[in-house]
Amino acid sequence: MKKGSSILLLTHCSKKTNNIKLLIPTTITTSQIRNYWDHTIEFKSDVIYTKETGIDIMNNCLLNKGTAFSKTERDRLRIRGLLPSCVSTLEKQLTRLKERYDEIENDLDKYQFCSQLQDRNETLFYKFLTTYIKELAPIIYTPTVGLACQNFSHIFRRSRGMFFSVEDKGEMKNMVHNYPIDEIDVIVVTDGGRILGLGDLGANGDGIPIGKLALYVAAGGINPGRVLPIMLDVGTNNEKLLNDPLYLGVKQKRLTGDAYYEIVEEFVDAILDRWPNVLLQWEDFSGEKAEIVLNKYRNRILSFNDDIQGTGSVVVSGILNCLRATGQPFSDIKNQTFVVAGSGAAGLGVVSSLKEAMKREGLSDEEACSRFYIVDKDGMMTKRRLAMDCELSSAQKYYAESRCDVEEGLPLIEVVKKVKPDILLGLSGVGSLSLQMRLLRHNPTSKSEATAEQVFRVTGGDAIFASGSPFAPVTLQDGSVINTSQANNMFCYPGLGLGTILTGCKKITDEMFYAASKALAATVSEEALKKKEIYPHVENIRDVSMRVAIGVMRQAHAEGNAKKLKGLSKDFIENDGEMEKYVRSRMYEPKYVPIVNK
Repeated sequence: MKKGSSILLLTHCSKKTNNIKLLIPTTITTSQIRNYWDHTIEFKSDVIYTKETGIDIMNNCLLNKGTAFSKTERDRLRIRGLLPSCVSTLEKQLTRLKERYDEIENDLDKYQFCSQLQDRNETLFYKFLTTYIKELAPIIYTPTVGLACQNFSHIFRRSRGMFFSVEDKGEMKNMVHNYPIDEIDVIVVTDGGRILGLGDLGANGDGIPIGKLALYVAAGGINPGRVLPIMLDVGTNNEKLLNDPLYLGVKQKRLTGDAYYEIVEEFVDAILDRWPNVLLQWEDFSGEKAEIVLNKYRNRILSFNDDIQGTGSVVVSGILNCLRATGQPFSDIKNQTFVVAGSGAAGLGVVSSLKEAMKREGLSDEEACSRFYIVDKDGMMTKRRLAMDCELSSAQKYYAESRCDVEEGLPLIEVVKKVKPDILLGLSGVGSLSLQMRLLRHNPTSKSEATAEQVFRVTGGDAIFASGSPFAPVTLQDGSVINTSQANNMFCYPGLGLGTILTGCKKITDEMFYAASKALAATVSEEALKKKEIYPHVENIRDVSMRVAIGVMRQAHAEGNAKKLKGLSKDFIENDGEMEKYVRSRMYEPKYVPIVNK
């Protein structure tokens, strides 16, 4: 679409719904068409007017319908003769896609098939993804996205989003205006420093923001035209990539110290200058950097770190359902003792989330902290660690300081024998920890601390198992089958993002994350809990995201942190039926609408 082109959206929305005045769009001037939907109104757009015509229409992934353009559209948009004569429906296109997809045997090839579809026709891509979410989520997201990132520079075909690098220092405020969209709701940014459990992948990590945002749209109903993946390329210490002639990133060692944080500061300033109200998700930043960046910017820009806070929220939800499954109320979380294998930023983010949940159920900070025993590669972490010649993050120092009743460096198995924890969390990414575990969470599957089969075999089926990536059901010796649960962040962040957008909040508070945890836990039925399932099924993820969004919105409203909900009464906010209709009507649904040349 040429710069200055206009789009007109016609809607059937009334000008006033539930005491909120809705903004009915008229003519929108933009250089792209990513402003189709506004989450402050219901998604009832029936016609799109554009000045785009001819091959440009077909090359625009947000406008393209492929063979589904009607005969009249082909005439008025000047594309008659550019397509086969048959007019397909969206459903027929899905049938054709699925037939071809099922012929592909290699997961990486399936990923590329989906990626190319997204670049060609986003409506069809999201219809395909939402229709077959259980089958496709492991392809466009974990675990296959990890393989795609490892091969990113070799399978790259088309740029998506933006790239900022060390070579752009001093230019970012200018660069950010090169992106043609004035309204962005969600940005996911990574520096590629710790991609899943795979380590430093540099610019190859760009596949993670793309995959995350695909689920923001498919699961959370966020407008696909208002999401933006960003790679912050600060170099890489991965020698294999530095020596790869096809590597697409900056070929230098990763920035450290002040030089690194100056780049991040300039990046945040640029984003705030262009999109001051955007939700920014920090993704796969390594260790200490993740913690420092989150703490520095969470009150300055609407943002969160999914590896720290999102993971924490999902694990808290799983723990709450472990309590439900054993006949205990949510409030009993304060009585649990944890042994945690792993002391990285994500692992300690989980611990902090659990600690905050305990505090909200009545414990003091000191009492809650005493419930955790942290074990890393050097064994039990205690106060004595502070006197040793080793580098510790601020979070590691905090938890080490609180522990002096166990021997420093005690191996994990000995800690378990001594402490006899209620719950053991595997958050290290070290495979095959030979222990009986209650909850495991790591991506990809190859990095899980134990498999579902190992856990159920060791415990005779007397365990509750969940992991970040999916495992197949396990058949026990007696012939009984136990389903596994997937403790994946995709059950939290799309709903969290949707709730954040719909409230217009200024900050995502710890209380909002706990509200998301409780809302997520409540989506699992009592019947499912009896089967030892503590997370919902992936095929229900849109409904899950809606309910998580409602939980987040209610908490934000209670805090006075929801400017977009000020016109709604307390009774409306507390009414499940009304809130479900309100949120669902504002979630994007992939469908074709008529396009008219203006």
